[in-house]
Amino acid sequence: MNNLREQTDAKIAAGRKNNPNFMKGVDEIIAKAKAFEDGKNALKVGEKAPFFELPNPEGKLISLGSLLENGPLVITFYRGDWCPYCNLQLRALQAKLSEIKSLGATLVAISPQVPDGSLTKSEISEMDFIVLSDQDAKVASEYGVAWEVPEFLAEHMRADRGLDLEKINNGNGSVLPIPATFILKSDGVVAWNYVNVDYRTRSEPEEIIKALKKMS
Repeated sequence: MNNLREQTDAKIAAGRKNNPNFMKGVDEIIAKAKAFEDGKNALKVGEKAPFFELPNPEGKLISLGSLLENGPLVITFYRGDWCPYCNLQLRALQAKLSEIKSLGATLVAISPQVPDGSLTKSEISEMDFIVLSDQDAKVASEYGVAWEVPEFLAEHMRADRGLDLEKINNGNGSVLPIPATFILKSDGVVAWNYVNVDYRTRSEPEEIIKALKKMS
């Protein structure tokens, strides 16, 4: 099985072949975002993670404090179950979940998607980690990874993919998280992070496992 980087690179290559104009536009947006250092305010190693309390797909509120009671926490922000890169990443994490758990850590995935039952029909809902809903992207903002969706991408989602983000995210149609991953120690302090405004590039699960092993 190819690693996550190879899978996402293959998807990017297919996109360049099938829709070169769109991918050229994405490249330009990402280059601009990097030039303006989008994501530079993301939580850094050594900083204390902000408290949160968010609903799971059944509407039950889950707090950061309750998650940390079980030990180290891996938090990954993703855009939604409609995002093919997110699905690749979360499948890769699911494949390594037993190893993550064996190192005493809990995995939680956070997106703006509304917990109204739609998520329970998705592939992500069948995975064995915790999924939480940050509808207004407030937690993403507090972690420094909220990103205003450029109109070029918003139009692509509406016109080419038939995605109504406002409906999917219960009113929030303009802000998505930068797909970032944080590892918190049991005291809530960031031990490791990966932040990249290019939503097509994700942290490799092996990198997460390596960081967890270093902590233990």
